[in-house]
Amino acid sequence: RHWRDPEWGGQSRTPTREAQSARAGRRRRRGKRMGSSHSSSKKKMTFKSFDSVEQGPPDAILGIKKRYLADPSPERIDVAVGAYRDAEGKPLVLEVVKKAERIILEDGSRVKEYLPIAGDPKFRQASQEFCFGKDAEGVASKRIATVQALSGTGALRVGAEFIATHFPGTLVYISDPTWGNHFKIFGNAGLETRKYRYWDPSTRGLDFSGMIEDLKKAPEGSVVVLHVCSHNPTGVDPTEAQWEEVLELVKTRKLLPFFDSAYQGFASGDADADARAVRLFERAGLEMLVAQSYSKNMGLYGERIGALNVVTSSAEAAERVMSQLELVIRAMYSNPPRHGAAIAGLILTDPALCEAWKTELKGMTDRIKQMREELRAAIEDTGAPGDWSFVTTQIGMFTFTGLSAEQVASMEKNYNIYMPSNGRISVAGVTQDKIPRIATAIRSVL
Repeated sequence: RHWRDPEWGGQSRTPTREAQSARAGRRRRRGKRMGSSHSSSKKKMTFKSFDSVEQGPPDAILGIKKRYLADPSPERIDVAVGAYRDAEGKPLVLEVVKKAERIILEDGSRVKEYLPIAGDPKFRQASQEFCFGKDAEGVASKRIATVQALSGTGALRVGAEFIATHFPGTLVYISDPTWGNHFKIFGNAGLETRKYRYWDPSTRGLDFSGMIEDLKKAPEGSVVVLHVCSHNPTGVDPTEAQWEEVLELVKTRKLLPFFDSAYQGFASGDADADARAVRLFERAGLEMLVAQSYSKNMGLYGERIGALNVVTSSAEAAERVMSQLELVIRAMYSNPPRHGAAIAGLILTDPALCEAWKTELKGMTDRIKQMREELRAAIEDTGAPGDWSFVTTQIGMFTFTGLSAEQVASMEKNYNIYMPSNGRISVAGVTQDKIPRIATAIRSVL
């Protein structure tokens, strides 16, 4: 079924819980028949013993962290983790977060009761306005269904389950490369995934012509996953003019955008500027989904706080979509946790706290930019061949070096530098004292 069918934006009745359950069963059976381009088929087996369960592969990033922690060298360097570190290389709890938590703790009216299935209403409204802008037409007309989610990963998973249940057979196009979890999230929901070109290794920049060529071939009604800003892992974003072209293509091909907004405000230090792409699409009147995370921009990694927004064609359609998102959440984790939503909701709605947050946010992004400049200069000072300007033109937490898996392994073995095999460096984890060693290591493998 096409995502533009009446159930999304038309006037059809809301399916019963029994109907949804039946649909989910059909989708699971269909998924077993079709499989996924990123999942293996499984033969039917009944339980005999857990001894038959195979060892799962280690998570790529967590595996690197494990090796780093086991390394006794005092010179070891971790530039793999996708989390901000301060100038001393330590995890940072924002001062505004500490203040918000004190306010929450001292508020005697707060309880530990369950939140509604859709989450904290105050947080949901504030998150919607933060994403699209308070004056957005979609916000004013109540065309956007917003639910609290378990950070960006949970928002993507709920959105994928919603699409798979109501529009089975939908193809999902994801950039090559992308965040390592994207294919797993959509594949595990029973959706077939395909890649579109994004990275040009010859320029260490965007392969825009390849991206457009691939998306032009996407069947009508396909989902296209787009990074709002600070593309992970490349740090390469389309220009404003290129986003306009992507918008026109999506409209012409009748594709369904699914934005992943993991870094709003954390890319440039300006939350409104970082939301430019998603707001462009909203102003054009497009239906779409947007997953939000507050892990990076508020440093709330362990609180697992985020949101899923579904932009529809009318307030009536948004109400029906909300009812279906609640059904997905109820069966998946019942309702979300309170604490992260309370923190983020308070910061987003209290003018003084919000301004303090924006100041700290700008300070984090400024430090990352400084590390980019110093890392580029240090690499160039080693006499490393090639053009290293991409280190400062890329944006956000990561720089995508183009180093091979063999080169990365050599840096780990000889210099105790830990990073993913695709050559991605988390600039947010770089500190001034480590830059000379990183630059020397890079030069050694060229």
